Amino acid sequence: MPHLTLSSDEEILERIEKALGEAAASVLSQFIPGNVTAERKPSDGNLVTEADRSLNRVLQNFLLRDQEGWLSEESADDLTRRNKSRVWVVDPLDGTQEFIAGIPEWSISVAMVEHGKAIAGGVCNPATGEIFLGSRETGVTYNGYEAHASKKDCLDGAVVLASRSEVERGEWAHFQRESFAIHPVGSVAYKLARVAAGLADATWTLTPKNEWDVAAGAALVEAAGGHMYFLPNLRPAFNNKVTLLPGLFACGALLRDSITSLLCPHVEARSARWNDSK
Repeated sequence: MPHLTLSSDEEILERIEKALGEAAASVLSQFIPGNVTAERKPSDGNLVTEADRSLNRVLQNFLLRDQEGWLSEESADDLTRRNKSRVWVVDPLDGTQEFIAGIPEWSISVAMVEHGKAIAGGVCNPATGEIFLGSRETGVTYNGYEAHASKKDCLDGAVVLASRSEVERGEWAHFQRESFAIHPVGSVAYKLARVAAGLADATWTLTPKNEWDVAAGAALVEAAGGHMYFLPNLRPAFNNKVTLLPGLFACGALLRDSITSLLCPHVEARSARWNDSK
């Protein structure tokens, strides 16, 4: 298990908590969710707002120190991060579509990655006042209280969080007849955090994600005693040269085999296309 070498888990989590608090206060004081102007990024066509950029500046000012790398959705990628043992992996505003629409399912996501492993993370939903913090040394807290991933051992009756946009596009139609409840939610970081805190039993997506989308969630899920894997069955690793990663699933410790079996027929086709595109 990796250990922090330059400072303790407690110091890292304190830095994350303070940065998330400052960022949440900043965004709520400057912007009104549901009443913001958005534009398309020239690089990939994704939506971006001034709130995304403002939050990025706040987080970088609070978090980044000498000898640490930085990877953020809203910063130009400096590949010197690859030479750093410790790297911040950040999504300043995950769930921009929900933020624009005024749906309270967006979040601020921060992870500390050491030697490729997400060892500590925090996710804050400013709209609901929720904050999830944790590391594999300290465990996970939800709004200051100890939290753990679900102990459910079968998918029958489970609560599974799905991407709101994927549901709207019909991509979850083939799961509608299963015996679990599907709850659409926006931000993937927020979904992973809720699984880590035991507020849902599982989440998955067959759609590739970027490192900044999921690094904090990976740290939280594993710190809470759950499982997170990139599809088809890969352990999470971060600070890669190419930041786009295959789909994923996250769940309580006892659901891994059930989810793997359920997703296998869907993953094989997706994995073939993913490998062909690399």
